[in-house]
Amino acid sequence: QVQLVESGGGLVQVGGSLRLSCAASGRTFSNYVMGWFRQAPGKEREFVTAISRRAGSTYYTDSVKGRFTISRDNAKNTVYLQMNSLKPEDTAVYYCAADSSPLLSKVEYSYDYWGQGTQVTVSS
Repeated sequence: QVQLVESGGGLVQVGGSLRLSCAASGRTFSNYVMGWFRQAPGKEREFVTAISRRAGSTYYTDSVKGRFTISRDNAKNTVYLQMNSLKPEDTAVYYCAADSSPLLSKVEYSYDYWGQGTQVTVSS
C-alpha cells in the first residue's frame, strides 16, 4: 500500500502561482511513476502531468505546458506540482497518484494509488 497526501491548494488570483505537494508513505516511493490529475466541477477527472521514477522524464497535457512543472524528491518521498500563470480554467481538485508501471501514462486506470485531493481555485 502507498498512502498519498496532497497539500498546498488554495485560492489564488489569475496569473498567480501555487505549489502543490504530495507526500507518500508506505512502499518505496522511487518504485512508482507519479502523476497529477484534476477534476473541475461538473467534469471528468483529467490527466495533468506525470514524472518517471528517477525524474528523467516528464509528460504534460497540452493545456499546462510551459506553465506547470512536475518534480520529485525521492529522498523526501514527495512529488511537487509548481503551477504558474494560473487561469480560471485551472480551478479543480488536484489529485496525485502512484503507478507501479514504469511507463508514463495519462490513463487513470494505470495508477494504483490516489490521494484525497486538494482544491485549487483561481479567481478572476
